[in-house]
Formats: sequence, structure tokens, C-alpha cells
Amino acid sequence: MTIRILLIDDHTLFRSGVSALLQRQPDLEVVGEASDGVEGVKRAKQHVPDVILLDLNMPGLSGLETLQLLVEDLPDTAVVMLTVSEDADELTAAMRAGARGFLLKSIDADALVAAIRKAASGQPVITEHMTAKLVEQMRKPAQPPGGAGAAGTSGTAGGVRASAETLTARERDIVRELGRGASNKEIARTLDLAESTVKIHVRNILRKLNLTSRVQVAIYAVGQDGMAGATGERGGN
Repeated sequence: MTIRILLIDDHTLFRSGVSALLQRQPDLEVVGEASDGVEGVKRAKQHVPDVILLDLNMPGLSGLETLQLLVEDLPDTAVVMLTVSEDADELTAAMRAGARGFLLKSIDADALVAAIRKAASGQPVITEHMTAKLVEQMRKPAQPPGGAGAAGTSGTAGGVRASAETLTARERDIVRELGRGASNKEIARTLDLAESTVKIHVRNILRKLNLTSRVQVAIYAVGQDGMAGATGERGGN
């Protein structure tokens, strides 16, 4: 199966280089390019690609704003941030907004190709040394409006509210599978459950951990002893 890719980046030479690299792969096809977020959203709707490589820092519509529009309009398309930024806050914001991955532009060619294939298959992909930053950020409570004076309130909205111990044994099994990038159908087959039952468990897991996407659960799994799945270019909704 051919993986159809859209490139959104304001640097023409960078887009050209990535496009030339990807076009050498028999299973990858670059179906379009865009130099800004507005054009990128338009072309994404036109081509409906399997994977979008999106720059984080662009003039006009920012990468995060573009990401939010893409996730809303094309929920089945994997959006992977391809950026120079190593900022943990930007990383966390992108993953919370629905990005399938976060890769640095310093990534080597083979790793980029492998990451695109994994993202297309539903797995989260994150540059390896950024994974620890994301796990740490997701464990932090969000700062409530009003600053530190509200820090004593219960709950950690925006952060992982519960540890693995609050999950049932079956939910822990499902978190492991999500960490490996498994789909609901694959989880149902592995754990001998109905797919509808898996969907219910996933909803409960998201609620308990105060997370909003399967990708976030996969990253959470990476940070839990004994529950780590495969994420990133090497092992790695």
C-alpha cells in the first residue's frame, strides 16, 4: 500500500529535499506541498493524505493552529510535527492537540522514513530524546488560572491525574497494547474481547488519566514501569 504524504513547511529548499528523499521509496508518495498553514489546510482537504509532515514555526497561521484545523477536518490523517524546536512545552502542546508524532529536523533519512511508516500504521513517533521530556511534562499538574495560589486545588487538569495503580488489570493490559500502537480491533483479538468492549475501556482510561487521545495514552505507557510500549523511531487511535 502506498502511503500518501503532504509536506507543510515555509522553507522551500527543505521541502524539496524531503520530497526528493521520500520519493525514492517505492511505498511513499508526496502528493502535495504547502508553504504556510492556510495553504496546507487547503491542500490537505484536497488530497486527504495518510501522513502530513508539519513544521511548527511558520509565519501567519502557526504550526499548532494549523495542526488543530487539520485534526478537526481530517481526524484519520496522521499529522507529524517535523521541526527544529526541542521545547518541551511546544512538544506537549502538539501532542495534546492531536499530533501523531514529533520529530526533529536533524533526524536521519532512514529514521524519518521508518517514522512515517509507523505513523501511517497508527503508532506514535517521537524523536527518542524528546520522549523523556514529554513524559515529564505530562506528569506535571497544569498551572490553574490565577497562578500558584490555586495550586492546592484537587485534580491536575491538563496533566496525568492518576497513576497506573488506579487502573484495573484489564485497563492496564489495554494501556500496554495502546503503547505498542495497536488498534481497537488488534487489542480485541489479542485480549479476546469484543471491539465494543475495548472502546469502552479506552474511554474509561482516558477519563481516569485525564488524557484526550490514544497517542497520549501510548506516551503515558512509555513512562510507566512494566507498561512501556514501543514509541519513537526505533520501536515505534
